[in-house]
Amino acid sequence: MSDLPRVLVVDDEPLARALVRVLLEREGGTRVVGECGGGEAAEEVRRTRPDILFLDVQMPDVDGFEVLERLGPDRPPVVVFVTAYDRYAVRAFEVHAVDYLLKPVDAGRFAEALRHARARLAGRGRENGDAGLDALLQARGRYPSRLLVPARGRTLVVEVAAIDWIEATDYYASIHAGGQTHLLRQTLTELERTLDPSRFFRVHRSAIVNLERVREIQPLFRGDSSLLLSTGARVRLSRTRRAEFQRLFAASAQSAP
Repeated sequence: MSDLPRVLVVDDEPLARALVRVLLEREGGTRVVGECGGGEAAEEVRRTRPDILFLDVQMPDVDGFEVLERLGPDRPPVVVFVTAYDRYAVRAFEVHAVDYLLKPVDAGRFAEALRHARARLAGRGRENGDAGLDALLQARGRYPSRLLVPARGRTLVVEVAAIDWIEATDYYASIHAGGQTHLLRQTLTELERTLDPSRFFRVHRSAIVNLERVREIQPLFRGDSSLLLSTGARVRLSRTRRAEFQRLFAASAQSAP
């Protein structure tokens, strides 16, 4: 019994944790040493020292990536992400060869992921890290999750994930986020270097869009197109950027379930 791989399940939803436990029991060959939400995850990992961690990505208090950043060298040798479908996150997992499961979790896919996790554990051993996961965390760490925007003697914190699109306005960038507009004294070129290119794309010399907000691509004259965003805003897609824009979306679509 003590030789079985030790498993910890981290998810903010008790029903989701229960499902993973049921599937683990059905497959056999592992020992569940605990379960918890994101806020308690780092402490629970250090206490139970699991070999395999099933880790939810989208958790309200502490998300899965932050859990791993808090753990640092105490990270378990094998991590399997569990996530509601997000084509950009899935694409990142696949690029870095990181194990993941999509919610709702399918029993057959779970069995496959568990077999792969065991094989990776057997080949790697407890003291060796996961190079793919290291690369994923390093890539994620290059891009900020918040922007600081000065506004009339105070500073606003704008969540990057809430940004719908950004347009050039004279010497400023107008950041459209959550129905509000914020002016930041930066060029679009500077912002483009700052933002995660898997989520933000410069569709025109005067505009950057959050790719998750794009709902329609409508043709215009002379090869240009208009992008309809989920907010109802329309942003022009330059013909010189169209091929790269379509390539990015085609690559993302390959990971769709």
